[in-house]
Amino acid sequence: MSEPDEHFFVVDGRRWRREDPHLPSEVAEELRSHLGRARSAIGRAGREGTDPAPYRARVSAAKHGLGERGTPWWEQDDDERRERYEQALRTLRADDDPT
Repeated sequence: MSEPDEHFFVVDGRRWRREDPHLPSEVAEELRSHLGRARSAIGRAGREGTDPAPYRARVSAAKHGLGERGTPWWEQDDDERRERYEQALRTLRADDDPT
């Protein structure tokens, strides 16, 4: 496994992609907020025995917006990066759930 660098970090031997460092701070903050609420809802769904799939989709959308999934952010130009996070925010705002 490669060493961590500006693109990745390692936790317990597992490599994870870093958040896009070029995200505007207010965008990153909103995406992290959506991510945290969706993760919380997944836990709640597990405890309540309900389907966590809608919340997992929200986690995925937030992680794509943050640049942690999908095409690596370092391979995208500024316009592609902007479209990536704007699309994620459109999806998350349209499906916003008061969780």
